[in-house]
Amino acid sequence: MADLKQRIAEDMKDAMRTGDTRRRDALRLLQAAIKQREVDERIVLDDAAVVAVIEKMLKQRSDSIRQYEAAGRQDLADVEHYESGVLRAYMPEALDDAQIERAIADAIRVAEARGQQDMGRVMALLKPALSGRADMGRVSARVRAQLAD
Repeated sequence: MADLKQRIAEDMKDAMRTGDTRRRDALRLLQAAIKQREVDERIVLDDAAVVAVIEKMLKQRSDSIRQYEAAGRQDLADVEHYESGVLRAYMPEALDDAQIERAIADAIRVAEARGQQDMGRVMALLKPALSGRADMGRVSARVRAQLAD
C-alpha cells in the first residue's frame, strides 16, 4: 500500500477513536474517491495518483464554496472549508515562485523548446515534477508567456 493511503487510513482510525466525526467523514469521502478510481481503472494508486485525486477534490470544494457563498449558504460553505483543510494536510509542500520559475526554465532547456508549438513537451516534463506542488493552470500560463518571448 502506498504511504499516503496508509497515512490516510491511520488518520481515519484516529478520528474514529477520538470521536471526531467531521474529520472521519471527510476522510471517508477521500478514501471513497481513491477506491472509486482504483476500481474504475483496475489499478492500485501510488502516492502521485492519490495526490491527483486530492487535487481534484480540492478543486471541487473550491467551486462549491464559491457557489454556496454566492447563494448565501455559509453553513454549507463552512463544511466545504473544513473538508478542504483536511484534504490539504495530505498535499505535498507547495513550491515558491522562484522554484517554479527554475523548474520551468529547466524544462524549456531540456525540451529545447523554441515556441508555442513546444508547449506540450514542456508541460509533459513539468507535470510529474510540479503536480500537487503548484497550480498547474498558473504554471501553464507562465510557460506560455516564456515561450512567447
